[in-house]
Amino acid sequence: MAKRDYYEVLEIQRDSTAAEVKKAFRTLARRNHPDKNPDDAEAENRFKEIQEAYAVLSNPDQRQRYDTFGHEQPGGGPFGPGGFDGVNISIDDLFSGGFESVFSSMFGSQGGRRSNRGNDVMIHHTIPFEMVLTGGDQELEAKLKVPCGDCDGRGSATPGGVQTCNICRGAGRVTQHRKIGPFVQQVVGDCPDCRGMGRTITDPCKSCKGGASERKVQKIRFAVPKGVSVGTRLRLSERGEPARGGGGRRGDLYLQIDIEDHDWFERDGSDLLMALPLGYPELLLGTTVSLPHIDGSNLDIKVPAGSRPGETIEVYGRGFPRPRGRGRGDITVLLKLHVPKKISKGLKRQISELQSEISIEPDDYEDFVRGEADERRRSH
Repeated sequence: MAKRDYYEVLEIQRDSTAAEVKKAFRTLARRNHPDKNPDDAEAENRFKEIQEAYAVLSNPDQRQRYDTFGHEQPGGGPFGPGGFDGVNISIDDLFSGGFESVFSSMFGSQGGRRSNRGNDVMIHHTIPFEMVLTGGDQELEAKLKVPCGDCDGRGSATPGGVQTCNICRGAGRVTQHRKIGPFVQQVVGDCPDCRGMGRTITDPCKSCKGGASERKVQKIRFAVPKGVSVGTRLRLSERGEPARGGGGRRGDLYLQIDIEDHDWFERDGSDLLMALPLGYPELLLGTTVSLPHIDGSNLDIKVPAGSRPGETIEVYGRGFPRPRGRGRGDITVLLKLHVPKKISKGLKRQISELQSEISIEPDDYEDFVRGEADERRRSH
């Protein structure tokens, strides 16, 4: 499938201002954000496409190259051979403007200063199944990089041991020119002398050896929202790794939520699914089964007389919270026939005596099979 024009993706004109590009991105990104469109693969693909278009058109140098060459740029696309992978942006970021630093650090400026920002960190965290219903505060401990305590994050044993790099003059980036066919391409990369930090250290700190950071156990407190799904990522701004060599903005910490399995429930969005094994007498005569439930009140399942294996019972409003506060989901209970693996001789004799009353006569099988087929077709 051919890649769409970036201006078409953002629904703007080619002469749109930077402010118009940003406004279009925020509007479309909020509309197609995965949190607002759960389990919608199309919206997820559009969200990634919108991000890619904005990443290029919000960067003046990349936008100029795109206007000149389009998608077929000399030396390949701006995101390398793997293409654009997408970035994690929360709904809150789209309202507050927190997304800007993510995109501004994606490309180095042509000859400008390198964006000195620490790496993002992601941690998997598992919550109890019941917490999806209520949400709540959580705490975990993790060994994370923090500014070195001995040198205050300088990387140098003394303040005077930090020098501006003579090669890049503090920019952290150097520009090289490469000829590709009839074109001359500017390639901007990290300065090899200072490794992109823009400075050199003449007397490295003995504790961090000039790295300006160390690993320490950190307590992390955060809130889990109601109705959270597996794979949801919670972003803690500037709780990630320190910038290389210090002096820059810390990265962000992402907590990816996993959820423990329940003893009998399976989840389908806001709804819950379960199977309920019953003996033949309970199916024939009806019964009420009471089970402990995730909301603290017993779940009473009323099975009507004459129920059959494979039928379902709906218990309304006892599932997980629906999006945007629209109540709770439902529980679907699948009825199954429990057949004992072993029975006593006395019970076997009693069942044999009742067989003529509860079994199907051989001559009636064809009518019963035909009736089941008709009912199945009507239900579809």
